[in-house]
Amino acid sequence: FHMLSVDHETSTNDQVIALASGRAAVLVDDAASEAGRALGVAMTEVCQDLARAVARDGEGARKLVTVRLVGAASRDAARWLARAVVASNLVKCALFGGDPGFGRVLAALGAEASAQNLLLDPSTISLTMQGVAVFDRGAPAAFDADALRRALRRPEVEIGVSLAAGEHAATAWGCDMSYDYVRINADYAAVLVASPGGPVYRDQRLETKTPELKKDVLVAALRYIDRFRGTRAVIRYGAATLARADLTARLAEDVRLLSGVGLRPILVQGGAPSELVVTALARAGVRAVGLTPADGHLIRRSQPGAGGLGFAIDPEVVEMLLAKEYVPVIVPEEASGDEDAPTADPDAVAAEIAIACHARKLIYTCEASGLLVRGATGDANGEEAGMLISEISADELAQRLEDDSVEPAMRAYARGAVRALAGGVETVHLIDERVPHHVVAELFTETGVGTMVR
Repeated sequence: FHMLSVDHETSTNDQVIALASGRAAVLVDDAASEAGRALGVAMTEVCQDLARAVARDGEGARKLVTVRLVGAASRDAARWLARAVVASNLVKCALFGGDPGFGRVLAALGAEASAQNLLLDPSTISLTMQGVAVFDRGAPAAFDADALRRALRRPEVEIGVSLAAGEHAATAWGCDMSYDYVRINADYAAVLVASPGGPVYRDQRLETKTPELKKDVLVAALRYIDRFRGTRAVIRYGAATLARADLTARLAEDVRLLSGVGLRPILVQGGAPSELVVTALARAGVRAVGLTPADGHLIRRSQPGAGGLGFAIDPEVVEMLLAKEYVPVIVPEEASGDEDAPTADPDAVAAEIAIACHARKLIYTCEASGLLVRGATGDANGEEAGMLISEISADELAQRLEDDSVEPAMRAYARGAVRALAGGVETVHLIDERVPHHVVAELFTETGVGTMVR
């Protein structure tokens, strides 16, 4: 437990108590006996699991971090240096962002060596992150940064440190430091409450926050409301939302809230008929109308142009509904019986609708955290494939498409984003449709929660 650090802080209630009731069938009174050794092994395994669990469950933690250090001159030196790495706030922040910043690891080692009066020769130090050599005997090693960033997105991160100064080793456990850590500890009394049954849980209701925090939240929200009132946003959602009643209901609630503050959402649906979402919107108190390609000649066949779309948009019916404060729910793939109205790709239609209706934002919701691109190496070992890009320009995205580095499942969104921005849309966003209320979070934050394409 002394090799554990969540935030380098301790208090009088940070303690470990081991009790023996005396009721066991076998009593151990000699630690050197076979039973004593077996008990020691078992307790060590249990305590290691518990220490790892504490780190994994750190306040706001997203990743469990393990530092394995070898080659120290003494046992104490190994323990001090390993724990210094997991306790470093700069290392923790870098790991939260998936940044392979090995310089921060070296700095943590150097600072602790200075504090403990340890000799530390940088020319003998080697570092690995997720098994990838990043620093080799005093010099940076060549590695695929994109592939390593992808590996650092895993829920467990391992850093290896070799000092080549002796035979002693130590392992330390910690976690990353996320935005939630500051929020939780800045308003601690308001977010932790005891339930009637005894357990403590986090209460995130706004009314439980301090007056200062509520004021800041409300002022920020009102600024965004004033900024976006009367503007239009196209929201393209798909199978993941439609497959879960709770996500469909929350999308409807988001649309109700956005409509209530003056935003004009236009929905584009991929998949099932529009009745499901129109019904959910009605239950939420939103007036909505489902549209097929044939309705109002919304989507008509055309000669394929330079983009090869093979369809054109006539937004008159959408404009009519918006003028009457209805929310259009467009289902491009829904058969309409009109041979002149094609069933078109929803991603391309969303981009063209955004252009035709002069939308300020286009939001693609997808079954991923945002835009995923590939580095120079392999797969993601069964995890979400590709490296997440938080922000990118349209030109950079177009180049990524040309280089074929956009993950296959992301290419239709990427093409739609490039097309929409070229047509006058201000920003395009890719967010995870499996996460509730991400649409509201995306529209009312400056940099978004997934990927922003400018």
